[in-house]
Amino acid sequence: MTQPCGVELFDADRLRLVEAPPTRLSPEDRRAMDDAWDAAVRANPALFDGPVAACTDLEREGPQGLALTWVRATYRLYALRRVPGASVRLPSLFVAVAQPADDGRLLVGRMAPWTTSPGRWQLPGGSVEPPPDGEPLDVAALRSHAARELTEETGIGISADDLTRWQVTRGANGSVGVLFQAPPRPVSWLHERYAALTSSERALGRDPELDRIALVRSPADLAGLTGPHVDYLEPVLLRHDQFWFTGQTAAGSQRAGQARR
Repeated sequence: MTQPCGVELFDADRLRLVEAPPTRLSPEDRRAMDDAWDAAVRANPALFDGPVAACTDLEREGPQGLALTWVRATYRLYALRRVPGASVRLPSLFVAVAQPADDGRLLVGRMAPWTTSPGRWQLPGGSVEPPPDGEPLDVAALRSHAARELTEETGIGISADDLTRWQVTRGANGSVGVLFQAPPRPVSWLHERYAALTSSERALGRDPELDRIALVRSPADLAGLTGPHVDYLEPVLLRHDQFWFTGQTAAGSQRAGQARR
């Protein structure tokens, strides 16, 4: 486990998700939540109060495992984060996909003006929705959700089975992300899929959720992006750059050995 830039990165062979009872609010917090939500909707009418799975705890479970506790909520509950003195501040739970190009760079996207975080750069992904009653929220469900987010935001169609769980992140505000890694794709193909998606969306009178994409390899590349980025992006890029360099070095050594033989 490392902790650069106020963000924790976890390597875990096992991830167990545990549902807890919904959070109870005092009458004061409920009124404050409703007022804060109404103000947020007036500022951005595109907001909707849909179902969401919020993270309440993340703990080590043995040497190679993590236990993640979550609750059913709606986006309205997150409005309490903006209320000074509120007794409830639920961290979010999200999935994201590290989509590498064949040159080792990762695809990142900038959130469109109509979204909850306009102008912010991040990996493709989004908040986790709770499953229907009686169905589990497990790694398989998170993987399927991540594949769907990648397709909806970038046009990159992928099977959930092609995604590999990679890292778990926890930000300075407590929000937890489960990151998956996709197979490398050609640079030109990634741009073509995104262009096809944006063209299709605009033909239907809709603006895409990501209004721009870019390819970055290391934290130094973030300086070339206009606007803020999510807190996990810098340490994740650092980890990715290390993995990519190690993989390329190993592949080069293997090719050299084969040539000598």
